[in-house]
Amino acid sequence: MSMSLRLRLALSYLAVLVLGMAIAAPLVWLAVEQQYLESNRANLLAQAELAAAALRGIPDNAPVPGDTPPYSQATNTLAGMHTRVIDARGAIVIDALSSAAPVAGVEALPPLVDDAGRVTPEELLARQEVLEALAGRSATAVRELALPGHPRVLYAAAPVVNTEGAVTRIVYIASPLPATGWDALPERTRLQLAAAGLLALALAGAAGWWHAVTLARPLGRLVTAAGAVAAGDLAQRVPEERSISDLHALGHAFNQMTAGLRRADQAKSAFVADVTHELRTPLTVIKGTIETLQDGAIDDLAARDRFLGSMAGETERLIRLVNDLLVLARADAGALRLQPAAIDLGALARARVEHLSGLAAQHGVTLHTDAAAPAPVTADAARLTQVLDNLLDNAIRYSRSGDRVTVTVLPQSGGAACSVADTGPGIPAEHLPFVFDRFYRAEASRSRSLGGSGLGLAITRALVLAHAGRIEAQSVEGQGTTVTFWIPG
Repeated sequence: MSMSLRLRLALSYLAVLVLGMAIAAPLVWLAVEQQYLESNRANLLAQAELAAAALRGIPDNAPVPGDTPPYSQATNTLAGMHTRVIDARGAIVIDALSSAAPVAGVEALPPLVDDAGRVTPEELLARQEVLEALAGRSATAVRELALPGHPRVLYAAAPVVNTEGAVTRIVYIASPLPATGWDALPERTRLQLAAAGLLALALAGAAGWWHAVTLARPLGRLVTAAGAVAAGDLAQRVPEERSISDLHALGHAFNQMTAGLRRADQAKSAFVADVTHELRTPLTVIKGTIETLQDGAIDDLAARDRFLGSMAGETERLIRLVNDLLVLARADAGALRLQPAAIDLGALARARVEHLSGLAAQHGVTLHTDAAAPAPVTADAARLTQVLDNLLDNAIRYSRSGDRVTVTVLPQSGGAACSVADTGPGIPAEHLPFVFDRFYRAEASRSRSLGGSGLGLAITRALVLAHAGRIEAQSVEGQGTTVTFWIPG
């Protein structure tokens, strides 16, 4: 059967408290009972030793009274202390109870009970506390009598010694112990304890319910918000409960998740819009060129060649864009196929600088390579060529006439680092964290005029990560930009 979290927490809290009370109550009861018993033991033993000290002057050959009754345990169940003096043979020398006046309000025990409680001298001398006293050591014991109700009696035995130090008799005192069960408590006390228990349970239930509500309310809000997110509402946020660290962390994580989903959704929308724009522009040019040729321009050989050249350029642009998107799609799917081999990253950088020096010269930009030491790495040469070409093309296109682009390659422990630095206008600080995002342009209009699709740095990062490397960009506006990547050896 399913149960709400609120009810489950409240019942669990209540069950823990009930279990704790069920364990603690008997332990406390036993501790109090033990303390009470130890106190009575000490008091009764002190009484026995005082009586024994007072009897030291009795001669050893004092006669045993002939009318002393046999030792009866039944009398020990009466209220008060019952003192007897017993000699070494187990005979009762003095029975303080038998010589005392009847206690007012206490009825005599029935003969049957009295007979059942009688103990022979042999049985008396076999008791451990009696044996201890005969050996010269005071001792106590608790016994449950074989009488109706099974009453418990505390016994104390103290030796009586003569002038020579020998034990001649013992003082044997018995005192009944009260019953300690629930039924033995007064009715008023039982009612008070029951009321206290019910009050504790009520308070525990209320506290458990309060804690359950405190925990369940934010979780309920999370469930509702999660359902709304599943239905497409990515604007959901939940309050971050600060009084409970775990709930605060959960709420914070949920809000971060929805913020990430919103960013992803916006990036997806922007991606679709950018791809649509990038595809529409060359397709529009191609369509317009075809219509112009159909309208008669095909018969003009000079115009036809110019139009066909334009169509070829736009077609090439479409092919590059589709190839770039294909690389990114494969990188996202982890399906980029690399052909790693041992290469010198410095030699590869020098080759790419030499290859692109003509493009740099057209823009009035100077290329320089600082890669004197060998920088061996294990990588796909074609993919690293694409990385270097993207970074160099980006640096050249965004540099001004007279600027300088420097490629530096340094061997490092476990791989090599390569940086491409320009002295161009730099990237504003607010745009720097996003330069590796797809179709991101710090200055969209200027980027489009330079022919960039906004995918070069995104592809570069994807290729570097596919090599288990890392890449970062640093820039100071007005002073230039440096992009550095690391490739393992």
